[in-house]
Amino acid sequence: MSVSANRPRTGAGAAEAVLNALPHPVVCVDEEGRIVDVNVSAEAFFETSANTLRRHHIREFVPFGSPLIQLIDQARERGAPVNEYRVDLGTPRNGGERIVDIHVAPLHDKPEILVLVLQERTIADKMDRQLTHRSAARSVTALAAMLAHEIKNPLSGIRGAAQLLEQSASDDDRALTRLICDEADRIVKLVDRMEVFSDERPIEREAVNIHAVLEHVKRIAQTGFARGLRIVEDYDPSLPPVFANRDQLVQVFLNLVKNAAEAIGDASDGEIMLSTAFRPGVRLSVPGSSARVSLPLQFTVRDNGPGVPDDLLPHLFDPFVTTKPTGSGLGLALVAKIVGAHGGIIECESQPRRTSFRVLMPMFTGGESRRARS
Repeated sequence: MSVSANRPRTGAGAAEAVLNALPHPVVCVDEEGRIVDVNVSAEAFFETSANTLRRHHIREFVPFGSPLIQLIDQARERGAPVNEYRVDLGTPRNGGERIVDIHVAPLHDKPEILVLVLQERTIADKMDRQLTHRSAARSVTALAAMLAHEIKNPLSGIRGAAQLLEQSASDDDRALTRLICDEADRIVKLVDRMEVFSDERPIEREAVNIHAVLEHVKRIAQTGFARGLRIVEDYDPSLPPVFANRDQLVQVFLNLVKNAAEAIGDASDGEIMLSTAFRPGVRLSVPGSSARVSLPLQFTVRDNGPGVPDDLLPHLFDPFVTTKPTGSGLGLALVAKIVGAHGGIIECESQPRRTSFRVLMPMFTGGESRRARS
């Protein structure tokens, strides 16, 4: 076989490799709208294998009446590329709201084939929201330091005075002095929780097996607050280690699993899913420098509870925001601080019976320093 005869095959292989390296979903459809080819990112976006996607019409994977179908028709009629921005392609199949920018264009040498490129807005939005979460955590840091100094000292005096009064008080009055002591102790515990935010010591980090962390969290949950709930695991066994502090990761996922269990409540079919996956292509710009950190490790805690109210979702990681009547609203703020201190991102997507907390973090490459500042 001549060299020229080999070129198309080599070019096709290179083109396929490039296509699969793209972080954006790419889908090719024929003149009837049937899917003829997809890249790896498209499989992840639609949460369906390429073989399954190729057997169906694109209409089956997008919402009814989606603008995407109209864009396909327009591109076919014009014989030219068309674009649409901020289109929701979310369905129950792929986890609810999925906002994307869409580019549709005919294939140059096969105009009957249209190429659809989907650029997820959520990745860029995650970056913006993460900076907001970190700013909120810094605000809590300053507030915690102030509260520790301005509140704990007076509380100590109040509690001491109540204990002195208790020695000579009647039975009825003793109940009141005991109430004063108990409430003072409760406020001190709250302030102690907030003092965690003001801890700016360097983080001791190393290679951590996330599956060992999740297994530890699962055991704690099943013997306590998640007793009676079904916990399902969907792990990628080939996942490399994460560059993190093990104890802090346990704290993060214990908080997330506890939140999931409390959201489910007494539901008889309550289920929590713990999953891990490798998601190349996600990079975070480091504020104040030109450096970009790769965040290929994705860890997800998903529950089938009632979901988070839409008005709370954008502020879920802010301090003092909670859906629980007796909650302090500091658990998720602390989670955001820990994840941010590791250079990662945490994001929540919620709809009834499908709430997902996704944590994206850097992997261990062997060249990192064991210490990193929070």
